[in-house]
Amino acid sequence: MFKPDKTRFERYREIDRGLGRHAEKVSRFLWPWQERRLFLVVGLLAVLDFTSTYTLLELSRRSDVYESGLVAIWALDRGGFPLLLLVDIIAALIMSLSALIARHLYSRHGFPGYGRAAFVFLLAPYIIIAAVAVINNIVLLFR
Repeated sequence: MFKPDKTRFERYREIDRGLGRHAEKVSRFLWPWQERRLFLVVGLLAVLDFTSTYTLLELSRRSDVYESGLVAIWALDRGGFPLLLLVDIIAALIMSLSALIARHLYSRHGFPGYGRAAFVFLLAPYIIIAAVAVINNIVLLFR
């Protein structure tokens, strides 16, 4: 029967903790502010994404613009803008909860650097995609 060597395991754990400092530095480079502000940005972008989409598709009355996101098309076809709002909120909540859970699990097991990095790296793609969508909607609105 195999019995793990506890001193070797602890040594590897210390090496991982050391690398966690580097992961935290990278996450602080990408997001130097408090993690709490990341939630605010995610929420703000979710609202701006919905608002700019609604303004472009419904209020502008332009016939040459359309929604290109598959989930958004599905939501608009099934339930209109109320369902699209719900889908936007759910997407932001799922990403935020995933980031919180990852940060909690890493920190709980003694790897806070990896926890912060996971938190930032899970939310950064959502922020980038939502910001591009908002900018795209605004550009199309004034074109």
